[in-house]
This record gives sequence, structure tokens and C-alpha cells, in this order.
Amino acid sequence: MSSEMTAVVIHEAGGPEVLKLERRPVPVPRDGEVLIRVRAFGLNRSELFTRQGHSPNVAFPRILGIEAVGEVVAAPGGEFAVGAIVATAMGGMGRAFDGGYAEFTKVPAHQVQRLETSLDWATLGAVPEMLQTAWGSLFQALELERGDTLLIRGGTTSVGLAAAAIARSRGATVAATTRDPGSETMLRENGADHVIIDSGRIADEVRSVFPCGARKVLELVGTTTLLDSLQCTRKGGTVVMTGMVGNAWALDNFSPMDAIPTTVRLTTYSGGSNDFMRTPLQDLVREIELGHLRPKIGKVFQLSEIVEAHRTMEENRAGGKIVVLV
Repeated sequence: MSSEMTAVVIHEAGGPEVLKLERRPVPVPRDGEVLIRVRAFGLNRSELFTRQGHSPNVAFPRILGIEAVGEVVAAPGGEFAVGAIVATAMGGMGRAFDGGYAEFTKVPAHQVQRLETSLDWATLGAVPEMLQTAWGSLFQALELERGDTLLIRGGTTSVGLAAAAIARSRGATVAATTRDPGSETMLRENGADHVIIDSGRIADEVRSVFPCGARKVLELVGTTTLLDSLQCTRKGGTVVMTGMVGNAWALDNFSPMDAIPTTVRLTTYSGGSNDFMRTPLQDLVREIELGHLRPKIGKVFQLSEIVEAHRTMEENRAGGKIVVLV
């Protein structure tokens, strides 16, 4: 193995072009760490925000990337066999320490899951953070139960599509939103029982489907639709804010007494390495292999195409999860 690797390094905030291919030393793992030969990774909007300069706690230069899949090269502590297929996510990847945008990444062993799978790297690379986010939002934040009514705001996102399929398979009734009427078939094929065209104010449409409102609401658009999502929720129901594809970080002049209906609960889910390790990733991967879950992969790029991959993400042109093969 060469002592150097190709990595994508960011030295300053800016547009996609600030992501530079460079030669860097291959990291050397210590006890409690795992060196992974990265085969693929998914792109995430948090990486876009960091690249744009919205993560003040991230010091540059940095190799971004909050997730990766690949094969174990070394695990000095003996936690994994060399050659094992593994997935890792969160826990400071791409933020506190260098992440997955490289041929190799070194991560703590306690945030790595071993997988038995026949999936191709492009499919496997799409799932760690996507499934962790969908599963954690549904079952940790929303405590989804069989028979629940679920509204997914931002249903055509990769997390939204995964959440719909998972929730439907666990006995929930799912309504998903989209701004594009042409996406209805895709949403229904991925688990949505009802499709709502999102005008920005959909409480009446939601109550035509769920007369009392949805018991659980997964908010993936963010602050631009959060106040309306609260109005879509039944008494005693819960809204979890997980995503921010609307690219707005804060609410102006937020008045909780006016914004949150009586007895409706509002929470958030961001997911850390502990949440990733609690995700039954092996079981979900098996569901993908059996065709019960179909992760929506938008476009696949090579590592050398990282600038175009980020530009595609920023311009919302992917139509699903973006995966980079290494």
C-alpha cells in the first residue's frame, strides 16, 4: 500500500471549486481506531454548509465527509478483521477530524459497523447516513408505532423516501409532500399512501387525509415550512425537525405560544455516532437486498468529479442521494 493517498481538501470556504484534489499521507491508526479503504460515500447537505462557511467550529484545511463505506485495512485493537466490509458515520468525521472524501479514512472503532452484504458500492455508499437519519427520526425522535399517521414534509428527499418505506413496512399510514405533481408516482412506489402537493400551507390538505391532523410529522424542509407543519399535527402529536433542505437556519420573530398548538410537541433530531451505532444497519441493508427498501440514488460521481458532485447537490439537480465512488 502506498504511503500517500488522493483526498479532497478544503482550505477556505466558498463555492464547489474550493474542493481541491491533493496527495496526502495515508492516516496511521492507533489502538481503538480503524483505517478504512474508502470505496464510496454519500454527499450530505451538512458538508455543503461546512463548505460554504456555516460551520464555525470546523477548522480548515479539512477533508470533509461525515460518512463512508469500504474495507478495513488495519485495526490495531483487533476490533475488525482486515478486509471486513464496514460503514461509518458521524462522530466528528469531516468536522473534528478528516472524513470520508479520500481514498482512506481513519475513524474511532466505536463508530464503525461491520456488514455482510452483496450490494454494490454505489448502493451501499448511499445508505449509512440516510438510513441512520430516517431510522433515528422515526423511532428515536418520533417513537413511531404501528397504526400511527405520519406526515413527511419533504418526501422526495433521499431521507424522506427511505422514511416512507420504513414507516409503511412498520404499519404506519404515510402522507408525503412534494412541490412537483410529477413526483407522485415515485412517492407512492416508495411507501406513501397519500401524496400532498406542497404549496407552503397544507394544513387543510393534511386534514382532508387525516381529519384530526397527523400524529407524527417528520420535517425535512426546515424552518421555511416548520410553522405550517406544526399546524398539520393533531393534539398530542409530535413534530421532529430533522432536515434543512430549505436552506434557512432560523425563524424570525418566533413566538412559541402562537406557533406551537396546545399539546403539540416539537423536537429535533441530528444524530451522532451513538445514534448511528443504534441503527440496525445490517437489517436495513438486508431489506434493500430483498427489494423491500429501494434507496433513491440520484447521481453517481467519481472522486475526481467532487466539484461537479457538490454543484449538483447545491443546485438540487440530483433527484436522489448523490454517491461518490473512490
